[in-house]
Amino acid sequence: MHTQKMKKQKMRIDIIAVIPEILEGPLNQSIVHRARDKGIVEIEVHNLRDHTDDNYRSVDDYAYGGGAGMVLKPAPLYRAITHLTGQRNYDEIIYVTPDGERFDQSLANQLSLKENLMILCGHYKGIDQRIRDHLVTREISIGDYVLSGGELAAAVITDAVVRLIPGVLGDESSALSDSFQDHLLAPPVYTRPEVFNGWKVPQVLLSGNQKEIELWRLEQAMEKTRRLRPDLWEKIEEESPPPKEKNDAQ
Repeated sequence: MHTQKMKKQKMRIDIIAVIPEILEGPLNQSIVHRARDKGIVEIEVHNLRDHTDDNYRSVDDYAYGGGAGMVLKPAPLYRAITHLTGQRNYDEIIYVTPDGERFDQSLANQLSLKENLMILCGHYKGIDQRIRDHLVTREISIGDYVLSGGELAAAVITDAVVRLIPGVLGDESSALSDSFQDHLLAPPVYTRPEVFNGWKVPQVLLSGNQKEIELWRLEQAMEKTRRLRPDLWEKIEEESPPPKEKNDAQ
């Protein structure tokens, strides 16, 4: 009996932003740009101000209870979100915020398997809590620090997710052997020339013995992780033995 392999549908990512221009560079260069050109992913950036109802296109207001900083109003966000959800179903409506769950490789892997994602970019002091309570399905932080707006965080998440989609990278195994896929940091990498400024490439990498090369890479990755990220090394010791090889493009 003839069976046809199921093909994953094209991913779509919608980003709602106060300053969409910030996203023009990250989303129109390098790997993400190529993925869009190939039709593997569709990314649309929406200006939150297009969903306002006043002549000033204002999206923020003072916080109840006083205090410094402005808050993004619920009405424009509600209109923007419901406008999009009226067109398709979303696997996740993500709000990027410093108090969200920490974004890591495991979460990037999970999101890369989704079909439709929406990302809300906060600004000023954040967004009205009622939108978080009733419309947002996931809150994500890219680190314990504060940015001027969520656009850069949205770009980070988008890039990390898109590169994992099959067909985006030239080498299908490349993304699977990045740092953090199994909690290990990547080992050192070298390219030509063999000797530069008197500094030599490790001899094992020139040997052609793939088994020895993989062992060397594993040892280097383990040593690097122990030294720089003891928190990751603890996870490795708790969960399972590390894999055989790592590479990275960061």
